Amino acid sequence: MKSFKYRLEQKEPRTGPGGITRGASVHDFPASIGIAGVSMRLEPGGMRELHWHANAAEWAYVISGSCRTTVIHPDGHAYTDTFEPGDVWYFPRGYGHSIQGLGPDECHFILIFDNGDFSEDHTFSITDFLTQTPDHIVAQNLGISLEQAAKLNQGEAYFAKGPVPDDSSSSATYRRNSELTTPHRYPLHAKQPRRAPGGGTQRTVTVEDFPISTTMAGSLIELQPGALRELHWHPNADEWQYYISGSAEMTVFLAEGQAVTEQFEAGDVGYAPMGAGHYIKNTGDDVCRVLIGFNSGHYEAIDLSEWIAGNPVDVLSTNLGMSRDEAEQLPNDTLFIAPDQNKGK
Repeated sequence: MKSFKYRLEQKEPRTGPGGITRGASVHDFPASIGIAGVSMRLEPGGMRELHWHANAAEWAYVISGSCRTTVIHPDGHAYTDTFEPGDVWYFPRGYGHSIQGLGPDECHFILIFDNGDFSEDHTFSITDFLTQTPDHIVAQNLGISLEQAAKLNQGEAYFAKGPVPDDSSSSATYRRNSELTTPHRYPLHAKQPRRAPGGGTQRTVTVEDFPISTTMAGSLIELQPGALRELHWHPNADEWQYYISGSAEMTVFLAEGQAVTEQFEAGDVGYAPMGAGHYIKNTGDDVCRVLIGFNSGHYEAIDLSEWIAGNPVDVLSTNLGMSRDEAEQLPNDTLFIAPDQNKGK
């Protein structure tokens, strides 16, 4: 049986000037066939250089710190945005972009890609592109001398460290108007959450909220101690999870008598294939926060309680081998998140 857990933050990182990254593709995490993910940290001024991804779109969530991104569109328009904790970005496949830490502290963000075979190590970087191109072509293209072109022929940078382009700096990016959302930025924490009293909350961003994010949706779930994100499945997408804080248990049901139960802690990654039944239960004494990415722009879920509530009582009684009175005690509405029944006893 495959494991549906991967200890991402325990992986040996790739490091460079101003940055550190850990990634997990299907080659590291065989169960994760449809989605790959990366945990990246940038120091103030640290930059993930100009690059693009040929085989995946990029969806990201900022856990801590602040960063600046710039992305280029095929029509020539470029967009620069600042991100803080709780913000989300999305870059379509093939769009060139960069990311730079703004300080004053390290910026930590999670990148999720809609292709399990994606690797952050195999991206198309501007320095690598220039290095692999003859100097006279680079000189002609950029309008510089051969000597200047030769200086650019230094190999892939991947990470680079420069001045901090914060608001006290002349390198800060001019912006005419104050805006809540932009084409590439969605402030997920500004959204009112779906709330289950005593159980927890969920904030979700889909293509309906964030029009450019056509291939991916995301969710942030907070579970109170003992609470259960009830048994459910997603008919249209795989689910990739990053455990931000707390501890949890998840069982993935694979049909034909097969199920896998595993325990998760902060820094772990979980995965539930499209259509596979699963739940998440907070097993600790603190709130469990889970970031979830889906490889569809639309969020769809079928919850067990909602399914039960949608059936006639006699169907439930016959199918589950219960008396009619017992079947009438089953949920008649959606639970979504069930609080700990023993809490307060």
